[in-house]
Amino acid sequence: MPRELEDLPYAPYLELLTGDLEREGDYDGVHLRDATFDDVNTVGARFMESAVQQVTINDSRMDRSRYNDVWFHTVRWIGVNLAESDWFDVEVISSAMSGVPMFGSRVHQVTFHNCKLDSVNLRSATLRNVIFEDCLLREVDFAGATLKEVSFPGSELEELRFDKAQLTKVDFRQARSLGIDGGLESLRGSTISMSQLLDLAPRMAHSLGISVRD
Repeated sequence: MPRELEDLPYAPYLELLTGDLEREGDYDGVHLRDATFDDVNTVGARFMESAVQQVTINDSRMDRSRYNDVWFHTVRWIGVNLAESDWFDVEVISSAMSGVPMFGSRVHQVTFHNCKLDSVNLRSATLRNVIFEDCLLREVDFAGATLKEVSFPGSELEELRFDKAQLTKVDFRQARSLGIDGGLESLRGSTISMSQLLDLAPRMAHSLGISVRD
């Protein structure tokens, strides 16, 4: 179950952020809430044991930023550059990403609960021990990415791309839908259900150059 703010072991020590977010800033034990940030630059910033709640970030540069033991709740990233960012031991709840480049990012021990990822670029990213639970992933690009021990329980997957991706112990079986727009040949190392296999069969046949006729 997703944790509440008071469940965080560092919750008693959080302090509301005062001032602006800055490039290469060091944010330890901060609480960001009820705020909107437009066109900010936090390139190379580090967040540790922090909470971000009811925050919207628009058209900003946050590439090469790092998040270690951070709790996100009801956060919206719209057109935010998160390329080559580093996420470790992170929980993202009831949040949304739209038009977000995250290529080359490292996403380890991260859980997304009830989130929406729309047009998120995770090309060449590394995902390890990641759970997408009850999420909507639409036009998410995993081309060239490395996925290990990733699962999608209760999630809807639409128009995902896995071209030249490397999958190890990736489990799609509990996904509510499995829509693959490219890279079916790269699904080796994943597990799907029989019903998902039947749904994917026409695309698999097409990708293999097989004509199916009665």
